[in-house]
Parts: sequence; structure tokens; C-alpha cells
Amino acid sequence: MKYLIALTIVAGSIGCATSPQPVQQNSNSSRPERSQTVVAHSTENQTPPSTGGDKTKWSQGGDPIDTKAFDDAIKTAEKAFAGKANDPAAKKALAEAYLKRGVALTDARQYASALGDYRRTIKYDAENKEAKDWIDKIVMIYDSMNKSYPKEGEEPPPLPFTKK
Repeated sequence: MKYLIALTIVAGSIGCATSPQPVQQNSNSSRPERSQTVVAHSTENQTPPSTGGDKTKWSQGGDPIDTKAFDDAIKTAEKAFAGKANDPAAKKALAEAYLKRGVALTDARQYASALGDYRRTIKYDAENKEAKDWIDKIVMIYDSMNKSYPKEGEEPPPLPFTKK
């Protein structure tokens, strides 16, 4: 939610920064003149409005983060689940491991990768409201940028992290 608020503030700031500015008229008369605002009415250099169906392909972005602890927790939960596929606690633990990594990836703005983890969370815990909410938010972010989002199974892995 904080990312959506920040996105709204940034968009508003950009909009205000590009508003028409007053232009002073050069005049030799002695009477004071009011400033006038000049607004371009030409459509010559403007891009045509989007028709809504022309979404660009999604791309992986964000900040690389160290996901080793999350990856290890997922591997451990997967091993436990493989041995007890009918155990609800093992399913819940695996869903929770994916959810935690998804949240970390969301915080790093790696939305495409996070989307995959939230979808895997739902696979193992179909009632997980937090994962469902995050899926909706990420889809909304992609829609607001007029980009398609990864289809299920096409989500990329997290960005590689290198220690500095």
C-alpha cells in the first residue's frame, strides 16, 4: 500500500512540475500587463492515447536482495512437504515460506518474482488472504503502468544478488 501512495505522490509531483508556466510579454507601453499562461493546443508532437489493449510486455526490475535465508527455508519446507504431502502443517509451512520471500521481493520492487511466490503460496494455502491481496496489488501496479504481468508459471526467479 505504501508503494501505491508513493507512486501517487510522485505522479502528482511530476504533473505539477509540468504545468503551464506564466510568460512575461515584452511590451514598450507604460501600462502594467498581467502575466499570461501559454498552453500548447497542437497535437503535432503528442503521443496518441492508449486504447487500453496495447499493453507492453512486463519486465523484471527492482533491487537485487539476498534471498538465501528465504531460499533455504523454502528448500527445508519442500523436503518436509515431500515426505508428508497430506500433512496440513507441512503445506502451511511451505506456503508461509513462499509468502515471506514474496513479501521481501515486493519490498525490493521485484514484482514479477514476488507474484510467482504469492501464487505458490495460494497453491499450498488457498485461503491465504495476504497472498491474494498482494496478487491483486501487483496486478494493479502492472495495469497502472499499462504493462502485462507474467502469466502463472512464467514468473522469473529473483534477481541475482552479489555481495559488495
